[in-house]
Amino acid sequence: MPDFRLRVFQAVARHLSFTKAAQELYISQPAITKHIRELERSYGQRLFERRGSRISLTEAGQLLLQHADAVELLHQQLTTQLQDLHGEAAGRLRLGASTTLAQYELPALLPGFQQRYPHTELTLLNGNSEQIAEAILSGQLDLGFVEGRTKSRDLHYEPLLADELVAVRRATAAGPPAVPLPLAEALAHPLVLRERGSGTLEVLEFALREQKIKLAALRVAFYFDNTEAIKTYLEAAPEALGFVSRRALTRELAAGLLEEVPVAGLRLPRQFEALWVQGQPLTRAAERFLRYVRQQYNLR
Repeated sequence: MPDFRLRVFQAVARHLSFTKAAQELYISQPAITKHIRELERSYGQRLFERRGSRISLTEAGQLLLQHADAVELLHQQLTTQLQDLHGEAAGRLRLGASTTLAQYELPALLPGFQQRYPHTELTLLNGNSEQIAEAILSGQLDLGFVEGRTKSRDLHYEPLLADELVAVRRATAAGPPAVPLPLAEALAHPLVLRERGSGTLEVLEFALREQKIKLAALRVAFYFDNTEAIKTYLEAAPEALGFVSRRALTRELAAGLLEEVPVAGLRLPRQFEALWVQGQPLTRAAERFLRYVRQQYNLR
């Protein structure tokens, strides 16, 4: 079992905040400070530079973080291998998913996986595609699921599921347009979009760039960090237009709250993908989950 003080150190190093580390670990801030001081005394090195209310890792702190992450990974591998000796599919699995997947796809898959592997401890981090990629690279997650166009050379991506963004607005008495709106007319509306770093916004930006249109030139009413907020905003804003995953619209379209607006010359296909560190094997639990997801989507 790794020293709990290392877990405390990793949390502080991740957040560069004693307060946030205390919230993550459900212990008091004085306890966080005590554990860090004990580590510093033990190694005879300062691990953090303190400048006013801000902290940063010292060179010794950076070195300890590398080894602490390695110790954690080795412990996870040992735990999995020991449990496998008894035929138990157990261990910890830290998943991360971009917002659309975390809200509309993965939750429906998790109960079945838990029934099949009841001894696996699951956690799911919800963030935008950029945040999930960073969390994978920093070792905070075992397996991620994202959508978007930008790729990191340090990550391996596996296509899983096709998706499409569509333009939507508040439902009207006349119903959806009988013919697609010209692109210029559609983009003249106040737009409601996802935030920077999201795969959804990135897909839209790439498509507009192909049409020689810059996002900065458009009238954006609001950027939101989740799809539910976009849909709720659109229901209250008759002039606004948003771009949302088709998979996130089932209930609103069926209930007559929102309606799809076809736009001439604008197609927004995208791919949901699994990702993990390039060249690094998945943990047993992550392998099981990825295999389970493939089965649910009838993928080989």
